[in-house]
Amino acid sequence: MRKDTAGPGLLSILLGAVAVGPLLLYGLSATSEEIITDLGINEAQFGLLATICFACAAVGNATLGRLADRHSDLTLMTVIFLIASLALGLAGVPGGYLVLVIAAGLSGVAQSFPNGVTNRILLERVPANKRIGWVGVKQSGVQVSQLIASLSFPLLAVLIGWRGTALLAALVPLVLLVFTWRILRRVPLLHPRRDAAPSTEPSNHPAPARGHSAAVWALAAFGCLNGIGVQATNVYLPLFAVRELDFSLVLGGATAAVAGVVGVTARIGWARVMARGTSGPVLLLVLALTALTGVGAFLGADATGWPALLWTAVMLHGASALGVSVVLMSVLLRSIPSAKMASASGVVTAGMFTGFAIGPLGMGLMISSGGGFTLGWLAVGGIYLLSTLLAVILVSRRRRSGNS
Repeated sequence: MRKDTAGPGLLSILLGAVAVGPLLLYGLSATSEEIITDLGINEAQFGLLATICFACAAVGNATLGRLADRHSDLTLMTVIFLIASLALGLAGVPGGYLVLVIAAGLSGVAQSFPNGVTNRILLERVPANKRIGWVGVKQSGVQVSQLIASLSFPLLAVLIGWRGTALLAALVPLVLLVFTWRILRRVPLLHPRRDAAPSTEPSNHPAPARGHSAAVWALAAFGCLNGIGVQATNVYLPLFAVRELDFSLVLGGATAAVAGVVGVTARIGWARVMARGTSGPVLLLVLALTALTGVGAFLGADATGWPALLWTAVMLHGASALGVSVVLMSVLLRSIPSAKMASASGVVTAGMFTGFAIGPLGMGLMISSGGGFTLGWLAVGGIYLLSTLLAVILVSRRRRSGNS
């Protein structure tokens, strides 16, 4: 079989692996008003779908990371695409709320492996001078998913319903799987296989058998806080636009799509900044402060009903909170050997998904209460304030230790 170098084909399947898991949830979010009406559920029950999804992803990342270290890239990528397709297909089956809950859980499982396996592929198959830049592109898969789902689901739902749209979308992971099997087999490892890797890892990257460093857990904590704010915003953004600013269903979905477009650009841009040697903790501080400013714009839009403030908030949200994961993954690539990359990525990603699970349910409960969206945005602002304080601690720690 002819061997290829790491190129656009490999990068596209890495992006696809990150994108397919969240596709269902973003599609449900974009058609939230229709689903709530069709199933006769309230906002908190709708938020529970996201909570179930992200809780399954958090548990999967926390428990399956070390297992993933022992399985091949091709096996893990296959699992990702098949489970994502199954989740979308199940969501399209006529049934009640429970069926959708199960589909959301499967979607979460499909998000248990992508960061770890794609980071490992970067370390083992992609030259060092390309890696950080590629992180930005492949991590933008989440926002590519948000963009595609936010635009296509509302439009297709008008024609074939939200269930028919989910069934049609189930074909996407299967197509990506075919390309993955073809491309991954043709791009060789740069070095000997991972079972020989531990002896060649630099000595300044210790890998204690019993766990990960405090830095890994600190990154996970930041990811958790940011994740709460990210998904509290993402899941309810279209609903906020439709209910509070009288946007149409399609235009409401477009708010999430715009956030996705900005998020893609931001992740690629922040990866380039990281590639130039910028400190990860410093960049996390900048992103936390920007996200906090975005919440202020959401509150302003809520109070005044001005669309311009909403679009400003959407832009700030996409540029900041949606860019955090690329910084977290880039810091890991700088400091973690490939033999432990899947499990270390799993810990940090588990932190993010724990936040993802908490955010939608908490936001849904607040929206359903007398406080409405105003209380919800105030809570998100409090979370971003905590992430800002944690970033300040990380910056101080870096300056004392001299690490990047």
